Amino acid sequence: MEEISILSKIEENVAKVMIGKKEVTRLLLAALAAGGHVLLEDVPGTGKTVLARALAKSMGCKFDRVQFTPDLLPSDVTGLSFFHQEKGTFVFKEGLVFTNILLADEINRATPRTQSSLLECMAECQVTVDGETRVLEPPFFVIATQNPVETIGCFPLPEAQLDRFIMKISMGSLSASEERQMLDRFINAEPLANLDAVCGAQEIRLLQQKCREVYVHEDLRGYLVALVQVTRKNRTGISPRGTLALLRASQGYALVQGRDFVVPEDIKEVAHYVLCHRFIGAFDDTQKSSVVTGILNQTELPTEDWKARR
Repeated sequence: MEEISILSKIEENVAKVMIGKKEVTRLLLAALAAGGHVLLEDVPGTGKTVLARALAKSMGCKFDRVQFTPDLLPSDVTGLSFFHQEKGTFVFKEGLVFTNILLADEINRATPRTQSSLLECMAECQVTVDGETRVLEPPFFVIATQNPVETIGCFPLPEAQLDRFIMKISMGSLSASEERQMLDRFINAEPLANLDAVCGAQEIRLLQQKCREVYVHEDLRGYLVALVQVTRKNRTGISPRGTLALLRASQGYALVQGRDFVVPEDIKEVAHYVLCHRFIGAFDDTQKSSVVTGILNQTELPTEDWKARR
């Protein structure tokens, strides 16, 4: 399948820069194929921005980076209309969201008002300014990075904003051998600067279209619903958007694994990244992960021939 080949090329290209982040890269590619957006969270210096830029350069799409700061305005992100004296009329100046891949760096350093400027474009791939709606050209993929809330100068993302991300991923740390490989690779070179594109925007659009066609057996659809329904036994329940996110992420992860059909392992692999950040309440990440693990363990898993077609 051509779309699987595209994903493999991107993964191999990113690996020229990133060391020890194979699973993180695969999750990022699954989110891209699913047409979702990703939130990368970890302490500063773990490679969040480098990974995002490596992915963007590999795809050869239009790329913009916005550094979120307390003084960043919503109009800097979405754009604004201004009066052009020579033309004698109002002219719209596009904001940074008018791109294919947007790196929202340290998104939780901006004020909640500026954070909310991304809500419409992330959910509907469009921007409304002064009553006029402008559609964003696909693919539109937001990779947001954030530092832990405990970091000085950070604002927590509201639930509505978090729910727009199909996955929240932690970068994790390097092992001693991986850290040594990093030193050896970067000591005399800058791999990111020399990274070339391996595909273009049209190929990514095709990839996202094919992802919707990845087969999900009826029993697995029921399994997805059962997982989400368990979370709704109290006020921490997952929203319907979360249910769709789990479906799309599973389809995307199946493609990354080289399949055109979903198996139970795909769902279980992405469940923590899709569901944990959607829980409402004063749980920390460890507690949320434990809840998802418990739900996966207690929900009966169907047994079927997942390749069977409609």
